[in-house]
Amino acid sequence: SAPLAGLPLSVSPFPLSPQAAMTKLAQWLCGLALLGSAWAALALAPPGLQPPAPLRQALLPLPVYLLVAFGCYSLATVGYRLATFNDCEEAAAELQEHIRAARADLRRRGLRL
Repeated sequence: SAPLAGLPLSVSPFPLSPQAAMTKLAQWLCGLALLGSAWAALALAPPGLQPPAPLRQALLPLPVYLLVAFGCYSLATVGYRLATFNDCEEAAAELQEHIRAARADLRRRGLRL
């Protein structure tokens, strides 16, 4: 008998597809490896396959430019998220009430604050 014979067709023995199981870090590393290998193939080409000089001059510093652009994007994203961060006044009031209750309980048990 086949090992999957009793399973309905909609049930997969593998709960996640390979794409769903890939973490964000793995996605970034795969993308960087793909871009890095494409850059290396173009910028560090063998002598017989040299790209034209203007293209080569633009390709060599490209990783530095991309790193600076990524840093600017990251800084802008963090700044935007901080500027649009939602205040949770109800949660802050609830937390303050829990702190007051904890202090009162500790005082009742004889601890000085």
